[in-house]
Amino acid sequence: MELKGKKITVVGLARSGVGAANLLSEMGAAVTVTDIKSKDKLAGSIKKLAPSVRLALGGHPDDLFMSADMIIVSPGVPLEIKPIASAKANGIKVIGELELAYQILQKSEVEKQIPFLAVTGSNGKSTTTTLIDHMLRKGGFKTLLGGNIGNALTEEIYKIVTSNKLRVTSKNSKMAEDSSLVTRHSSLDFIVVEVSSFQLEAIEKFRPHIASILNITPDHLDRYHAMSEYSNAKAQIFLNQQGTDFLVLNADDPETIKVESEKLKVKSNKPKILYFSRKMEVEGVYFKDGIIYSNFPFSVPETRNSELITADRVKIKGVHNLENAMAASAMALLANCPQEAVIDSLREFEGLEHRLELVREVNGVKYINDSKGTNVGAVVKSIESFNEPLILIAGGRDKAGDFSMLRNPAAEKVKAVVLIGEAAGKIQDALRDVTETVIARDLKEAVTLSSNLAKKGDVVLLSPACASFDMFQDFEDRGRQFKKIVAELRTNE
Repeated sequence: MELKGKKITVVGLARSGVGAANLLSEMGAAVTVTDIKSKDKLAGSIKKLAPSVRLALGGHPDDLFMSADMIIVSPGVPLEIKPIASAKANGIKVIGELELAYQILQKSEVEKQIPFLAVTGSNGKSTTTTLIDHMLRKGGFKTLLGGNIGNALTEEIYKIVTSNKLRVTSKNSKMAEDSSLVTRHSSLDFIVVEVSSFQLEAIEKFRPHIASILNITPDHLDRYHAMSEYSNAKAQIFLNQQGTDFLVLNADDPETIKVESEKLKVKSNKPKILYFSRKMEVEGVYFKDGIIYSNFPFSVPETRNSELITADRVKIKGVHNLENAMAASAMALLANCPQEAVIDSLREFEGLEHRLELVREVNGVKYINDSKGTNVGAVVKSIESFNEPLILIAGGRDKAGDFSMLRNPAAEKVKAVVLIGEAAGKIQDALRDVTETVIARDLKEAVTLSSNLAKKGDVVLLSPACASFDMFQDFEDRGRQFKKIVAELRTNE
């Protein structure tokens, strides 16, 4: 990928757009960033841009697309918008920020190719990706962590480049013209990435050595026209994998197995497939009688139905976290991570903020922050993780979710649902006949109402099943506001 002197348009000025623009500019490209938002709304991102990056804000000028040598699309920007579609029709290269990072890191003159470990799925991506990284580091490997997890891969590369820790040399060992911008670091063993369906839409050569699809449940149907389109995007993760690569799948998830049967079995050069399961013995990692087992059909390390750890010793709790732990274990073991490091990581990894995070216990009531539960499938799994009666706080911006999926778990475990945001009425219509529903004006009132409804031994669970953008900056902002409100609750003592 020759970038010096090229005219490149970066579409979207969120974190990945900033990372891509800065890295490309540092590599000598003439970069212009375009975004439909105004300068005022993007002030925070603009401050992070290199001075050489040009701006075209408040719209997408056609000439920026048609005159570009290459277009880099941020994940939040649909590929179907007119200027991108027109550029593609005219033969202009259009790729995503993830693909850009991959191609930069895979320069042909570099002897060592650093393997990518990539995780996708509707739920559990960030936890699983971070846990894999924790396991590998525990095992003595040097890793780079990035992607959809919150730190764009281009941003991470740019940090290393500008701190002079990553340099690229030419074949004759002399510094290349773009030596300040390199693409490889000989000391890195693995690059661990979380990838979203949006990122996978815009790949070209991206080929993870070890990949996983954790699950596929309805999500982002405000962007995709059908569930099949969403599933097809997830399936892109193994598009370029070959027989020397590995794919880890959730054997218990019907949509994931459907993708395997419809997309993978027709692929001519297939990766080796392993599974994880809570319900059956599989080749990979499985759960049986309270114990997690590893069961590889080959030596990675030499193990066959070998006990890893009892589930009660895994620090992160919940049904979905058991699945995340098994997926991470399978991928780390495939990367030749020592089994002891995998087990130690399962014992000590505390999980991530906003994922079934215990905030506080007040008057015998536990308050749990699960703000990352942004789709219905995630909330179903979260509800399944509790035996205590629940007061569920849900709502926000609807992503065309099927809230009827909450009916059975709500009828079984949820005493009341306190609703906020744009989707409050829609969720109430779906659940009003199976449990008590109350609509609150904002999150603070929702917490107050929930504390009044809860009794000692109950759990108040923020797990919205919706995006946050109607009332908050993002799910992290929503979760932190929830924690602040809970911290201000008074005890009876």
